[in-house]
Amino acid sequence: MNENTSTAKRSHDPFFRWLFSDTTHARNLLELSGKVSQELSEFLSVVNLDTLMRIPDSYSEVDETGEADIAFRVNVTTGAPVLVGILLEHKSGHDSEVLNQIKRYVNSVMKDSNDRRGFDTLPTMAIIFYNGRENWNPLKWLEAGYPEYFHGSMLPFKYSFVNMGDIPDSDCLACDDTEAAMGIVAMKYAFNKDNLLAILPKFKGALQKMDSKNASCLLQKISLYLKEYVDQGILKELNMAFKSIGQKYGFISAGDVFRQQIADTEQKALEEKLNTARGLLQDGVSMEILTRRFNLTEEAILGK
Repeated sequence: MNENTSTAKRSHDPFFRWLFSDTTHARNLLELSGKVSQELSEFLSVVNLDTLMRIPDSYSEVDETGEADIAFRVNVTTGAPVLVGILLEHKSGHDSEVLNQIKRYVNSVMKDSNDRRGFDTLPTMAIIFYNGRENWNPLKWLEAGYPEYFHGSMLPFKYSFVNMGDIPDSDCLACDDTEAAMGIVAMKYAFNKDNLLAILPKFKGALQKMDSKNASCLLQKISLYLKEYVDQGILKELNMAFKSIGQKYGFISAGDVFRQQIADTEQKALEEKLNTARGLLQDGVSMEILTRRFNLTEEAILGK
């Protein structure tokens, strides 16, 4: 994995996994994405998303391998007693190893424990959700230089690439699943502060209809996620845009979250300095040196 991808994975993936591990949110993500991806649209026409079932991490071992985001099983629409697999993989940067990564994951996780046909691997649709700064599609890299005859048949699984930036804002605003819709918007505009400020506040009405606990959690998760990509001024503007919601429900705002984090960090650093200074004082270092070195008062060091 290259450096760009490693950095992107640390910052984007936890938010993506937190949101779209939920089957309802995943289903809405797939339906919205199917409108901009022909391959995904065709796939959705042959499966029943109401039967979507998460493959738990304890089975997929995703936390140990770190090789994929979220895996599901789903029934086909024909009524036949068979399942297919869905793999949601998220990328925010170019990763030349992603297709090999998915192949390994499909081989190890997408298994049919009730196989009666002599082949225990589930047919799988692997979907890469991408929200990076530059255009990118790993399949195009893979197929480059090969005759068209081989295009579309080089992977041992079905494949769809969804640039989250292609999902229309209008579709997100019309979606009944506010969490999924706002999550998509936050990710697609993580690198575009003007669009963030223009679009996210339009969800205010939908947020006010949500359960207060869920609305609070969603705003905080989005704010903590965006902290990696936008400056504090932008977060302050977003915080003000949602201020009335916080007042209505009485939950702490994104700004409050950040301020508390800063306060907690500063308090922890202060305690560490005090403990170090007190230890050195016991070892015989003079108070004059300690107050100057740690920029602390004598009263603070002595705990008065």
